[in-house]
Amino acid sequence: MARLTAGFWVAAYLARLQQAAIPAYVAARGDATAGSVVVKLATLDGRARAYERRYDLMADSRRWEVLAEGDERAVDAALARARARDPDLWLIEIEDRLGRTLLDEDGLS
Repeated sequence: MARLTAGFWVAAYLARLQQAAIPAYVAARGDATAGSVVVKLATLDGRARAYERRYDLMADSRRWEVLAEGDERAVDAALARARARDPDLWLIEIEDRLGRTLLDEDGLS
């Protein structure tokens, strides 16, 4: 199965979030073809969680896992370090009090 480019996946994800009326934006653009994507969820109460997609060898599939969570400033600091290590990294930020990311929906894993 062919993989989608990072830029195409990000555009599709933002469109899906928009359809669900979930505010989101690209905070940092990575490599359009092969950049990794991190999704930060801010619940607007000073807390946040960041997700990254990892490959699960046992299941031979990709899944979203928590990269960092807690105080939003601490999550932002972790993401700044990740971007410093990997300038090709995309960062999508979501602001949703209900904690919705849609990452568990079909087509987004």
